[in-house]
Amino acid sequence: MRTILNIVWVIFAGFGLFLGYVAAGILLCIPIITIPWAIASFRTAGYVIWPFGRTIVPKPTAGVGSFIGNVIWVILAGWWLALGHLVTGVALCITIIGIPMAIADFKMIPISLMPLGKDIVSTRQGAFDRTL
Repeated sequence: MRTILNIVWVIFAGFGLFLGYVAAGILLCIPIITIPWAIASFRTAGYVIWPFGRTIVPKPTAGVGSFIGNVIWVILAGWWLALGHLVTGVALCITIIGIPMAIADFKMIPISLMPLGKDIVSTRQGAFDRTL
């Protein structure tokens, strides 16, 4: 089911959002000082293109530096990426089939605003967890 949702997601919303994150990453690579934000943008682009089956969790080692970095991120690129998620989410809500994808799109708004200090992990359980 995740694969089907991911394929439909890529067709209707994911590819355009993916291009937005890649464009932000490329633009943030131009000044050398913003390369950490570019890396976060590319990492998030990988999540945005194939989101079903993965989730976002807070990084336990994140501190004040992540907060300050996120404030700068919102100014540089976060607000318009979040706006892109909002617009595509509302457009996906028009059809019944698009509602699950719209919910996923709305869930991506927090990481589009604050990508630093977050990890993207699989929702699948490991072999050790299944034996317990």
